[in-house]
Amino acid sequence: MKQVRLPRYVSFFRDGGGIARYRFRCAKKGIDTYMKAQLFSPEWETEYHALMAGTVTPTTIGAHRYLPGTIGDMVGRYRASDEWSRKGPATRKAWNTSLGRLTEAIGGHPVSSLDADGARRILAKMADRPFAADNFRKRMKTLWSWSIPNLAKTNPWRETKPYARKTDGHRAWTEEEIVSFNRCFPLGSKEHLAMHLMLGTFARRSDAIRLGPQHVKRDRLQFRARKNGEDLDIPIMRDLRAALNKHKADSLCFLVTEFGRPFSDAGFGNWFGDRCRTAGVPGRAHGLRKLAAIRMALAGATVPELMAWGGWKTEREPIRYIQQANKAKLADAGAAKLSRHRAKLDKSSAKALKEDKK
Repeated sequence: MKQVRLPRYVSFFRDGGGIARYRFRCAKKGIDTYMKAQLFSPEWETEYHALMAGTVTPTTIGAHRYLPGTIGDMVGRYRASDEWSRKGPATRKAWNTSLGRLTEAIGGHPVSSLDADGARRILAKMADRPFAADNFRKRMKTLWSWSIPNLAKTNPWRETKPYARKTDGHRAWTEEEIVSFNRCFPLGSKEHLAMHLMLGTFARRSDAIRLGPQHVKRDRLQFRARKNGEDLDIPIMRDLRAALNKHKADSLCFLVTEFGRPFSDAGFGNWFGDRCRTAGVPGRAHGLRKLAAIRMALAGATVPELMAWGGWKTEREPIRYIQQANKAKLADAGAAKLSRHRAKLDKSSAKALKEDKK
């Protein structure tokens, strides 16, 4: 009998009753579960891709081994909570990595056994990856806060300190870089359309790759943000309209691969990064969203207006962009005042010099 090659993370065995079982196990994602559907059936394919994407919460094999009150038990309860169900697919995928690392290390320990020193020791093992350590720390703070007071009495992660220095994250594009990219990839190219889809809509790459003709309603784009589920309804501006008019709408997605298939998030990021290097610009996909917000803030947009475009649920990010824009405006206003003052001084000096010569 020809041996079947199984997909990544899937293994085969026969249980005590001789029944064929397929197990999906990925420590990095924090998933260890038996697959339910028949091998390679449409239902099996759907289940496999959902597990790979982290969009389902599987029943963890051996979950019963975690006694009530242990950290593994707390993780299982959190994954079954309403708070977990409200997280988007990409967020769950990132969380599963952190939860898998936690349960692998101390899943069988009582929740009460972890103090601040223990939390610091866990973070110390990630010291060579400071940004990963900080993301892990933030998730653990959230997990322990959720567990208080039913499972935990205190939150030891609050007493730990971040490893990475604060940064502004992804670098925003400059207007000069937009000109360079347009010069390299003119109107009518896929690259030009990709840039203006993100720049003209504030879309994250996870949304840009899913936008298509079906989202265009009365010269507006209407879609739901994949990251946080916010419904967006924004007008199509001039530059994006020109790019869309040059696009041949023969797919459900405006942006497709060379094989005519939709991009994956990572695949699009790699493709667009290559095109940026070709154009000689250091920017990346998310930096276009930042430039779009900066442009609107400089134009005098209010916090609610920025939130309507960017799909933010809180005012923190819009306020930051407005403060940044206000700094630039204040600097310009200060420079104008200084120029006028210097002009007066120069005029007075010239007048005094003229009188001295007399």
